[in-house]
Amino acid sequence: MPPLPRNDPRQYDDLAGEWWRPGGGFEILHWLARARGALVPPAQRPAAILVDAGCGGGLLAPHVERLGYRHVGVDLRRAGLEQSAARGVTPVTGDITALPLADGSADVVVAGEILEHVTDLQAAVAELCRVLRPGGLLVLDTVNGTRTGRFLTVTLGERFGVAPVGLHDPDLFVDPGELTMECAKHGVKLLVRGLRPSVVGLIRWLFLPTGPGAGPLGRMIPTRSTAVVYQGMGRKQGEMA
Repeated sequence: MPPLPRNDPRQYDDLAGEWWRPGGGFEILHWLARARGALVPPAQRPAAILVDAGCGGGLLAPHVERLGYRHVGVDLRRAGLEQSAARGVTPVTGDITALPLADGSADVVVAGEILEHVTDLQAAVAELCRVLRPGGLLVLDTVNGTRTGRFLTVTLGERFGVAPVGLHDPDLFVDPGELTMECAKHGVKLLVRGLRPSVVGLIRWLFLPTGPGAGPLGRMIPTRSTAVVYQGMGRKQGEMA
């Protein structure tokens, strides 16, 4: 059977066992999920909803479970949604470019490590902002389409096992200026900052054995440079009803 093309969502079915495997192929995604969760404030009203667009295996769940939201996870792949559901996420099958959710239904929308996988960035941003309530918060992170971002994420990352081979198409990596402008079209003023993995965490992950039950081996550290991975946060214009 020929290998799947780059960025084919079916790869996540083959990698389903990596979502929660200690020291597995998705280790850095745990660090990013923790960094995203740190930007989500406690719910400000009863029955508040957090939409996790491209939720994968539900890595955000432990970081927001005590904040008072109903955590709704949207993803294309059943294997990831099943793992999300096991961690208290309400699973919804759907595409980030056509979210099966009502306008203004979410108090918080989170899009972690998904925008670099979509082929229609404009449609994806429009949907994230559409389902967000006025005054609601958008939190995201993604990979920059710079030469450095492409080299570290794909060329070097795949060679040394930091990124699964074939999971990314570097042509889809996202320029922060373009992303900021797209969000502004829909009433969200996005502020961005760079992120980098902790050096000690990378060394522990890549070179030291990881036993069962081990927690995350490192973390993401804010940095001024957005050249590789960056994080964005912004509120939608208007006041929450």
